[in-house]
Amino acid sequence: MNKFALTAAFAALAASPLAAMDTITEADTDGNGTYSLEELQAVFPDLTEETFATIDADADGEADLTEVKAAEEAGLLAAAG
Repeated sequence: MNKFALTAAFAALAASPLAAMDTITEADTDGNGTYSLEELQAVFPDLTEETFATIDADADGEADLTEVKAAEEAGLLAAAG
């Protein structure tokens, strides 16, 4: 693989939402281990209440890290760009 292709592949990976996991974990501003709609909107400003309800698989009003990762993998979350 040439250097350009390798660099482009790395840049695409680094720009993915999963690469922003440190940012997401820092978004847990109240430190309870889960994410409210407002906490996730700080990282994903386009997140709607409807999409959050889909992400919150157990309907407890908070999204845990497993639910957030699943939502990212499903393409439900898009990081601000």
